[in-house]
Amino acid sequence: MIRVENIIKTFGKQEVLKGISFLFEAGKTNLIIGKSGSGKTVLLKILIGLLHPDSGSVWYENNNLTTSTKDQLRQIRLQCGMLFQGNALFDSMTIEENIRFPMDMFSHKTAKEKLHRVNDCLERVSLAGINHKYPSEISGGMQKRVGIARAIVLNPKFLFCDEPNSGLDPKTSITIDNLISSITKENNITTIINTHDMNSVMEIGENICLLDNGYLAWQGQKEMVLSDQSEVLHDFIFASPFLQKLVESAK
Repeated sequence: MIRVENIIKTFGKQEVLKGISFLFEAGKTNLIIGKSGSGKTVLLKILIGLLHPDSGSVWYENNNLTTSTKDQLRQIRLQCGMLFQGNALFDSMTIEENIRFPMDMFSHKTAKEKLHRVNDCLERVSLAGINHKYPSEISGGMQKRVGIARAIVLNPKFLFCDEPNSGLDPKTSITIDNLISSITKENNITTIINTHDMNSVMEIGENICLLDNGYLAWQGQKEMVLSDQSEVLHDFIFASPFLQKLVESAK
């Protein structure tokens, strides 16, 4: 699990995060949701150590990220996998080389062991046999699955996903959501997803925090979303007049 306690972050005179406390649970898909400018991207960057909070703390189990030395921070990051919004695959590398990259950087495995692990990860995301293709030769959805394979290649305890469904069609988005969810449960990973995709919220939102204007405005599970009386949650969920009319007509 990852626990944040009273996180405050200011840029100039603007207070972007205002005392955020939340528990991201292991073995669950933890979603950070909110409108643009709500602070969710800043919170994600603080969680992975790219930004330092002005006050408050981030705990990876019993390790305090915010007071870690460089060596301690490196050890924590070795336990993390990251799925980037734009996939961040290297165009000049094959799929196999892309997935192998974290092992080349951070492990002492033999070439045979690395290949075996690459193939395991490709099979897990249903892309076995595309080792020698380049990113430009596969679809956006396949690239996203390659990104997931690379994110899990070091068997992370913590998985971060930044807008994993960005640019994908609805059917492919559901495939990616289900894949992330199943990998999370299989490996008891603490998975944190930064998203504004309501399909993701309703499909895999096991532990959700809603940010609004820098505050933690709501927290709960997907089963609570439609029935909760929170005005902030309601405004976020039903931002589309069409969706609001659709739900009202179903009552």
